[in-house]
Amino acid sequence: MASDPNAWYYCLTHQTVEHGVGCRGGDRMGPYPDEATAQHALDLARQRTRTEDEADTDWDER
Repeated sequence: MASDPNAWYYCLTHQTVEHGVGCRGGDRMGPYPDEATAQHALDLARQRTRTEDEADTDWDER
């Protein structure tokens, strides 16, 4: 999948935000709609993981 030249990404290798084409896809998170969102990629991932873990726990307790 080619990088969207207008999207923002977070590079896990360099721990920086990238715009458009950058490091290889396996090293990046995204795409994100803007630089600010990409800057918070790790926080977003943590929150999404927490939310899904809680949903799994709720499901298991049924």
